[in-house]
Amino acid sequence: MKLKLDPRTKLLMIFVVSAVVMMSAVSPFLWVVRIIITMIPIMLLISEKHYAAAFRFLILYVAALLISFKFLSENSKGFLSAFLVGYCSIIVQFMPAMITAWYVVKTTKIGEFVSAMQKMHVPDGITISLAVVMRFFPTIKEEYSAIRDAMKMRGIMLGGGNAASMVEYRMIPLLFSCVNIGDELSAAALTRGLGGKEKRTSAQVLKIGAADYIFILLFMTALAVFVVFKYIK
Repeated sequence: MKLKLDPRTKLLMIFVVSAVVMMSAVSPFLWVVRIIITMIPIMLLISEKHYAAAFRFLILYVAALLISFKFLSENSKGFLSAFLVGYCSIIVQFMPAMITAWYVVKTTKIGEFVSAMQKMHVPDGITISLAVVMRFFPTIKEEYSAIRDAMKMRGIMLGGGNAASMVEYRMIPLLFSCVNIGDELSAAALTRGLGGKEKRTSAQVLKIGAADYIFILLFMTALAVFVVFKYIK
């Protein structure tokens, strides 16, 4: 079942998840709160039928937690332990915010996002930049897939013993595509009236519903719990 949330609620989710994962969990209770907050965007991705991204992150996150709690300790030494500590730190600290941002990008239309930013009275410069970024990464992903398919048809693959050609024929076209796509997206945003002197209207009607209030309450409670237990109690 799809759950349509207001873009303002989604932006709040990114902020809270980023803040929570940056504050170290100093007790089992805070770890439970952090894990629950991390699982919510995964469940939302599954509800939107983005199964691959959701399960890929879920497996990485669960593996990082198991390694952290079962196999690593303060006395762990050696190269393997250092590698695992780095892996677990990246996954546990950064991936929750990234998967939340990915959920927002995949489920929010640019028009909805711009309308939400206007309602929050965010300056147009910031709105245009974020709108371009939201379209940039999905477009780059599509471009990379097209380049990869073209290279496969030419027999240039990493496993084929032609790694240098693979980097040259994939990364260089991708870098040039990044430059062109950035310019095109910026031009498209300006063409649609973003940054103009006249106040821009929107066909998108945003309304914060009951589900939004539930999620806002849930995430703000989680943030308050972390702040109280870590800095006040």
